[in-house]
Amino acid sequence: MILRLISAIAIALAVAQPAAAQDRRVPASTTDLRLSYAPVVQKAAPSVVNVYAARVVANRNPFMDDPLFRRFFGGGLPQEQVQRALGSGVIVDAGGLIMTNNHVIEGASEVKVALADKREFEAEIVLKDARTDLAVLRVKDGRERFTAIELGDSDALQVGDVVLALGNPFGVGQTVTHGIVSALARTQVGITDYQFFIQTDAAINPGNSGGALVDLGGRLVGLNTAIFSRSGGSQGIGFAIPVNMVKVVVASAKSGGTSVKRPWLGAKLQAVTPDIAESLGLKRPAGALVATVTEKSPAARAGLRTGDLIVAIDGQTVDDQNAFDYRFATKALGGQAQIGILRGGKEMKLSVALETAPETPRDELVIRARSPFMGMKVANISPALAEELRLDASAEGVAVLDVADGSLAQNLGFQKGDVIAAVNNEKITRTRDLERIAKESTRRWAITLVRGGQTLTVQFSG
Repeated sequence: MILRLISAIAIALAVAQPAAAQDRRVPASTTDLRLSYAPVVQKAAPSVVNVYAARVVANRNPFMDDPLFRRFFGGGLPQEQVQRALGSGVIVDAGGLIMTNNHVIEGASEVKVALADKREFEAEIVLKDARTDLAVLRVKDGRERFTAIELGDSDALQVGDVVLALGNPFGVGQTVTHGIVSALARTQVGITDYQFFIQTDAAINPGNSGGALVDLGGRLVGLNTAIFSRSGGSQGIGFAIPVNMVKVVVASAKSGGTSVKRPWLGAKLQAVTPDIAESLGLKRPAGALVATVTEKSPAARAGLRTGDLIVAIDGQTVDDQNAFDYRFATKALGGQAQIGILRGGKEMKLSVALETAPETPRDELVIRARSPFMGMKVANISPALAEELRLDASAEGVAVLDVADGSLAQNLGFQKGDVIAAVNNEKITRTRDLERIAKESTRRWAITLVRGGQTLTVQFSG
């Protein structure tokens, strides 16, 4: 009887042990000791490249603008300095298309890629997309066929999945690190316009930018982009652009485009604060609130109204406006998207056409006349340009596309994305208006511009 009681207690204790404890065992064979990520690395590594970018920068001496200085100290030629950047990339097409980060090759006049087998090739920049911080390169040697990585599905990832990061940290050569998916849909990172990042604790360091984040099938699930670090090195918080966004940029490059075409909603969205959530009767702040709707836009034609709360798109929950922007931007052009909304406490579904924003003649030009605008590149505002620069759809004036380094416009503080609305009390509606006024001989300038939704009036003299 006592023996049976002891046996029963032993069985009960064994059943009560956690499953993990029961799984612990001494390796039964050498095969158990050889578990490894090597097969995953062998599959993905040939598709990961090192990217070397260089640009020539002229070191211009500002004193050379003074005739007296040139007379006594000589004119001299501006010295040139070569700035170099290094990063990583991933081959996504056997013909030599390579994905990397835009910040790796920004401003580069020369780009080279080195394969895992040490071969080097010159590459050309096919497409740059600053809004996603993605860029597409193409190997110039069109005869070679390369090993392209298999593209996975970032929507299938779950927190806790094991991932590997491949890249070229600190320029030491191809390196592999491993970790897990720490979080998904990170939207408060502040790196790109489309904030929906994969967070991982796989070690990512400077030079890893543009490298591959792969799953255990060797499939690309993200493009490593940034780290959160107080020291400059890896501290276990890295961010990758989901591969489903990468696919959109790849498709644009393969179609021969020089820019990325995305669906246009035609509505301005805002975050749902706790106060707004309470006023709408929500249990928690979630969704994207419609602030304004542009006339004749896909949103307007679908029946979307100011005050609607977007809570889903094609059945996928929308937690905030960044999540909606990402989901909508990764939809293929053509067809419809089903948007779930709350209106007056009632659930509704609207069908929104997936089409690009209309483009009117930009008439891009660079202001060269001696004026506060000298060195500024401007364009007429269209729905497409407003979407690209994140401007208010109702903005009037001309948009600043770029400001040349060292130019008078840059020295005066003008920035990309500024909208020049009026100059000396004259309304600016086209780029040619600004070009004409810039040529006028005047010593006083009163300029009205819009920056970040705020209207500013600045004055210059001289």
